[in-house]
Amino acid sequence: MISIKQLKYALAVQKTLHFKKAAELCNVSPSALSTALNELEAQLNMKIFERDTKRVLITPSGRRILEKATQVLLDIEDMQALATLYEDPLTAPMDIGIIPTIAPFLLPQFLPLLKERHPQMNLQVKEERSHVVIEQVRQGELDAAIIALPYSCPGLLTLEFWHEDFYWVAHKNNSRADLREISGEDIDENELLLLQEGHCLKDHILDACHLAQKISARGLSAISLNTLIQMVAGGLGTTLVPEMALPQLISQNPNLVSAHLKEPGPHRSIAFITRPNYPRFQCVEALRDIAVDAFKTIHDSVEGSHRG
Repeated sequence: MISIKQLKYALAVQKTLHFKKAAELCNVSPSALSTALNELEAQLNMKIFERDTKRVLITPSGRRILEKATQVLLDIEDMQALATLYEDPLTAPMDIGIIPTIAPFLLPQFLPLLKERHPQMNLQVKEERSHVVIEQVRQGELDAAIIALPYSCPGLLTLEFWHEDFYWVAHKNNSRADLREISGEDIDENELLLLQEGHCLKDHILDACHLAQKISARGLSAISLNTLIQMVAGGLGTTLVPEMALPQLISQNPNLVSAHLKEPGPHRSIAFITRPNYPRFQCVEALRDIAVDAFKTIHDSVEGSHRG
């Protein structure tokens, strides 16, 4: 009889392509892992792995077996999660991913609200780029994730719950510093600082400003919005940030000014993603409701500062 343990061992080898590392990942000895996998291959009457002293390869038939193993373990986890629904679904552990251009701005408002409304909820948060959290949700490593749209995530359930615009940020000595609104046409693409390739925010900004075909490759870029803002404060150029980032990144720096991007919006949408058959969907809905209230607080703060 094939066991859950054997499937977990096989998937660990698939992840590491190394028997010793897979054994460490599973907290067993290499010999115990190897024996379990030999038994699995004997039960299936096929080789899942080709191994020698230097490397491990996955056979073509082994890939299909490992795909099935992934789905089986997901189904088992869903069964276990389903059982918790008959207790209190909001007390069971839940792992969510949030992309870097959302997490640092949402969490300061979100986490206190979560503690207030669901003090028993055991929430774990992982910050990663969109393509990583999407794949981890798909593979069951995360229960759900918060990402920015548009972004392709086929096979997953998408629950949009917030929309926002972008704001142009410049040094107070910039020639356009007195503007309250600015169009994409009026932004000098030669001084525009953006995140590095691989961040969906960069693509969203270029699309919103209609600069995707005009922007030139520059030597200056960053992996975080905070670094971009420091570059702008140092007079190296201008940038665009989502509304949610303004209170943290701009309000405390008297040398910076911001102007609303006057282009058809919303410029990006925020969504939860999860698997279509995820059994604790009501937990995702509860988190969504808290996130909406958190974003409303941020939005009201931005609106108040720009009216002033």
